Amino acid sequence: MPDLSPAMMGFLGAFAAGFCTTIGALPVLRGHTFTRGFRDLALGFAAGVMLAASFFSLIIPGLHAAEGMHGDGPVPALIICVSILLGMGAVHLMNEHLPHEHFRLGREGPPSASLRRVWLFVIAITIHNFPEGLAVGVGFGAGGIEGGLPLAIGIGLQNIPEGLAVAVALMGEGYTRNRAVAVAGLTGMVEPLGGLIGGALVAIAAPFLPWGLGFAAGAMLYVISHEIIPETHRAGHQNKATFGLAVGLVLMLFLDVTLA
Repeated sequence: MPDLSPAMMGFLGAFAAGFCTTIGALPVLRGHTFTRGFRDLALGFAAGVMLAASFFSLIIPGLHAAEGMHGDGPVPALIICVSILLGMGAVHLMNEHLPHEHFRLGREGPPSASLRRVWLFVIAITIHNFPEGLAVGVGFGAGGIEGGLPLAIGIGLQNIPEGLAVAVALMGEGYTRNRAVAVAGLTGMVEPLGGLIGGALVAIAAPFLPWGLGFAAGAMLYVISHEIIPETHRAGHQNKATFGLAVGLVLMLFLDVTLA
């Protein structure tokens, strides 16, 4: 691993994290069913991991990197603030202009009658997962194994309940067990692409490093606020979801401190 380029480390780390989506979906093959309350708790856990990763693995290292380039003062903070907003704006634009479908909110984006419903779901989860892969790649590009490993582990952990939730939701829409697991696994495979791009960009252009870290954090924060938290609070299980978020947040914080 130490001999690999940052881009390749980002790709492999994001691939491992993305594959955890398939692992999370596997119980569906054995006929296991889970209550909506459990799924909301699991998704809350995923939100907590992503929230902690955004700040402790991306925003704070981004500030340190910007301070190393520009010294103390308002410039480093301004760089991170602008890059966070750019990351949130980029995911918002994808959300607005790519046709997709949420499990509860229904279709969003431009009309897409020609797309089969299963691919609308795939696009929705792709919008969700790409920023996660980008974050892992940026982490490896910025700090090598020490910078990327906590992110890869954290994102992988949160992908397990996410894969389960996607597979169960697809089965609820009438898909077979095998197809639900296959689609859930496919949604995680966009993460290696994000990891490759993130690792390559920060390795090629050092001044891009704080911008890349802030951008990845902003993209994940948008997903947390726009997708995950509203979904977990929609069916009256907000207490379970909040408990899951708390556990995910402190676990990711622990991993970041002990593995860095």
